[in-house]
Amino acid sequence: MSELREQTIALAGVAQAARMVDQISKTGSYPLEFLESSVHSLFVFDLEHAEDIFKGLAGARLGLQNLCALLANQQEVEQRDVVRYFFNILHLERRFAADEQLRNVVRSRLEHANFRAEHFANHVGDVCHSVSGVYQDTFSKLPQRIKVMGSAQHLENSQNADIVRSLLLAGIRSAYLWRQLGGKRWKLALQRKTMLKSAQELSRGLGLV
Repeated sequence: MSELREQTIALAGVAQAARMVDQISKTGSYPLEFLESSVHSLFVFDLEHAEDIFKGLAGARLGLQNLCALLANQQEVEQRDVVRYFFNILHLERRFAADEQLRNVVRSRLEHANFRAEHFANHVGDVCHSVSGVYQDTFSKLPQRIKVMGSAQHLENSQNADIVRSLLLAGIRSAYLWRQLGGKRWKLALQRKTMLKSAQELSRGLGLV
């Protein structure tokens, strides 16, 4: 598989996490199918292709859809927070990539929680609570944190808060994979059109466009 295709799928994971963080913080709802595929990505430590972390390309369908809009500069005003989360996640991943101790702690904690993730559908709350704890003990303690905007009613709900933190960590995981595959912020600016074409082709393969 081409490097660009792999990078596009990984970046779609970032867009998917950003989109769901925005949705749950403002509406209290989320698509379980994509929540599961995003959170599942946290427990895949060895993979052959980028789509493996989502249990297949269809698991990143929401992300590809949003990545196409982002790269085509078609974001509506109400989507500006999605764009902000997207780039904030990429920024926070740089801190993660530069800190070996942080990476080791996160991986160790996720490996410990992995047994619950195998039965995600029946234990959504438990899995996200465990992952949320990992995020709180690591990224929430960094000086530069991601500020989530939304309805206090939804954000003050403990399960929603757990899901939001889980999605942010999933986004960072996808961003880290994107970096491992050769992705860089400056390349993203230069390759925006070619990556958009790649995202559109992948979307067509899933019947999205």
